[in-house]
Amino acid sequence: MKSRLKQFDITPVQYGVLQCIWQLNMHNPKEIAQFLDLENSTISGILERMENKDLIIREIDENDRRYIKIDLTEKSKALEAPVNKVVEEVNKDVMSIFSEEEKQTLKKYLRRIITI
Repeated sequence: MKSRLKQFDITPVQYGVLQCIWQLNMHNPKEIAQFLDLENSTISGILERMENKDLIIREIDENDRRYIKIDLTEKSKALEAPVNKVVEEVNKDVMSIFSEEEKQTLKKYLRRIITI
Protein backbone atom coordinates (compact mmCIF):
# COMPACT_ATOMS: atom_id res chain seq x y z
CA MET A 1 0.00 0.00 0.00
CA LYS A 2 2.77 2.39 0.98
CA SER A 3 4.57 2.07 -2.35
CA ARG A 4 1.35 2.41 -4.35
CA LEU A 5 0.27 5.56 -2.47
CA LYS A 6 3.70 7.14 -2.89
CA GLN A 7 2.74 8.44 -6.34
CA PHE A 8 0.15 10.66 -4.62
CA ASP A 9 2.61 11.76 -1.90
CA ILE A 10 0.43 10.33 0.87
CA THR A 11 1.11 7.67 3.47
CA PRO A 12 -1.30 4.90 4.47
CA VAL A 13 -2.23 6.73 7.69
CA GLN A 14 -2.83 9.95 5.73
CA TYR A 15 -5.06 7.90 3.44
CA GLY A 16 -6.94 6.77 6.55
CA VAL A 17 -7.48 10.39 7.58
CA LEU A 18 -8.65 11.31 4.10
CA GLN A 19 -11.05 8.34 4.06
CA CYS A 20 -12.54 9.55 7.34
CA ILE A 21 -13.29 12.88 5.67
CA TRP A 22 -14.18 11.59 2.18
CA GLN A 23 -16.44 8.73 3.20
CA LEU A 24 -17.47 9.31 6.80
CA ASN A 25 -17.74 13.11 6.77
CA MET A 26 -15.57 13.42 9.89
CA HIS A 27 -14.07 16.87 10.38
CA ASN A 28 -12.94 16.78 14.00
CA PRO A 29 -9.37 15.67 14.82
CA LYS A 30 -10.44 13.89 18.01
CA GLU A 31 -13.15 11.99 16.17
CA ILE A 32 -10.70 10.95 13.43
CA ALA A 33 -8.06 9.94 16.00
CA GLN A 34 -10.59 7.82 17.87
CA PHE A 35 -11.83 6.13 14.69
CA LEU A 36 -8.26 5.33 13.56
CA ASP A 37 -7.23 4.38 17.12
CA LEU A 38 -4.52 7.05 17.25
CA GLU A 39 -3.39 9.26 20.13
CA ASN A 40 -4.41 12.93 19.92
CA SER A 41 -0.73 13.93 19.82
CA THR A 42 -0.14 11.54 16.92
CA ILE A 43 -3.07 12.84 14.88
CA SER A 44 -1.88 16.38 15.46
CA GLY A 45 1.47 15.64 13.78
CA ILE A 46 -0.22 13.78 10.92
CA LEU A 47 -2.59 16.67 10.32
CA GLU A 48 0.28 19.16 10.39
CA ARG A 49 2.14 17.20 7.71
CA MET A 50 -1.04 16.92 5.65
CA GLU A 51 -1.60 20.66 5.94
CA ASN A 52 1.98 21.28 4.78
CA LYS A 53 1.26 19.09 1.73
CA ASP A 54 -1.88 21.16 0.99
CA LEU A 55 -4.16 18.17 1.60
CA ILE A 56 -6.23 19.69 4.40
CA ILE A 57 -7.07 23.00 6.02
CA ARG A 58 -7.37 23.25 9.80
CA GLU A 59 -9.66 26.02 10.99
CA ILE A 60 -10.56 27.15 14.48
CA ASP A 61 -14.30 27.41 15.06
CA GLU A 62 -15.38 31.05 15.41
CA ASN A 63 -17.90 30.17 18.12
CA ASP A 64 -15.70 27.82 20.13
CA ARG A 65 -11.95 28.34 19.85
CA ARG A 66 -11.32 24.92 21.42
CA TYR A 67 -12.84 23.21 18.39
CA ILE A 68 -10.76 22.64 15.27
CA LYS A 69 -12.41 21.72 12.00
CA ILE A 70 -10.61 19.83 9.23
CA ASP A 71 -11.58 20.56 5.63
CA LEU A 72 -10.34 19.20 2.35
CA THR A 73 -8.41 21.25 -0.16
CA GLU A 74 -9.07 21.13 -3.88
CA LYS A 75 -5.94 18.99 -4.17
CA SER A 76 -7.25 16.32 -1.80
CA LYS A 77 -10.72 16.41 -3.32
CA ALA A 78 -9.15 15.67 -6.71
CA LEU A 79 -7.21 12.75 -5.22
CA GLU A 80 -10.26 10.86 -3.94
CA ALA A 81 -11.10 8.90 -7.11
CA PRO A 82 -7.55 7.98 -8.20
CA VAL A 83 -6.43 7.08 -4.67
CA ASN A 84 -9.51 4.94 -4.05
CA LYS A 85 -8.89 3.18 -7.38
CA VAL A 86 -5.33 2.32 -6.34
CA VAL A 87 -6.47 1.12 -2.91
CA GLU A 88 -9.13 -1.04 -4.55
CA GLU A 89 -6.45 -2.54 -6.82
CA VAL A 90 -4.20 -3.26 -3.83
CA ASN A 91 -7.08 -4.93 -1.98
CA LYS A 92 -7.84 -6.99 -5.07
CA ASP A 93 -4.18 -8.05 -5.36
CA VAL A 94 -4.02 -9.03 -1.70
CA MET A 95 -7.25 -11.00 -1.86
CA SER A 96 -6.19 -12.80 -5.05
CA ILE A 97 -3.92 -15.13 -3.07
CA PHE A 98 -6.90 -16.60 -1.19
CA SER A 99 -9.48 -19.13 -2.30
CA GLU A 100 -13.14 -18.14 -2.09
CA GLU A 101 -13.51 -20.11 1.14
CA GLU A 102 -10.45 -18.42 2.65
CA LYS A 103 -11.76 -14.99 1.63
CA GLN A 104 -15.04 -15.65 3.43
CA THR A 105 -13.19 -16.89 6.52
CA LEU A 106 -10.89 -13.86 6.52
CA LYS A 107 -13.83 -11.47 6.18
CA LYS A 108 -15.61 -13.26 9.03
CA TYR A 109 -12.57 -12.84 11.29
CA LEU A 110 -12.12 -9.21 10.32
CA ARG A 111 -15.77 -8.48 11.15
CA ARG A 112 -15.21 -10.11 14.54
CA ILE A 113 -12.13 -7.95 15.18
CA ILE A 114 -14.06 -4.79 14.29
CA THR A 115 -16.64 -5.51 17.00
CA ILE A 116 -14.02 -5.69 19.77
